[in-house]
Amino acid sequence: QVQLVESGGGLVQAGGSLRLSCAASGSIFSINAMGWYRQVPGKQRELVVDITTGGSTNYAEAVKGRFTISRDNAKNTVYLQMNNLKPEDTAVYYCNANVRHMGLSYDQLYWGRGTQVTVSS
Repeated sequence: QVQLVESGGGLVQAGGSLRLSCAASGSIFSINAMGWYRQVPGKQRELVVDITTGGSTNYAEAVKGRFTISRDNAKNTVYLQMNNLKPEDTAVYYCNANVRHMGLSYDQLYWGRGTQVTVSS
């Protein structure tokens, strides 16, 4: 019913930058909070940053000062600008969105399928 598609991942050298995008489509009445998570083998998926409709943000300490989240509500899209990348940032990055469907009084959480980010040392 709702699809989230990430793009922009790739291979970069340490100190480089990438910009990830995540576009939501489908039967959407509105989207509340959106966010980025990442996961590496042997670890649980962890929060990178999330953002409310009004623009309030919550960053993980590991990325604070290096990553910036933004969103375009008209396009149902969230972005993650990643600067000064480090090898420990290597992970599959997933976006999510809390979606309100027409006629319902609660949100449903949707996840994208992820995009690989690899940072070489």
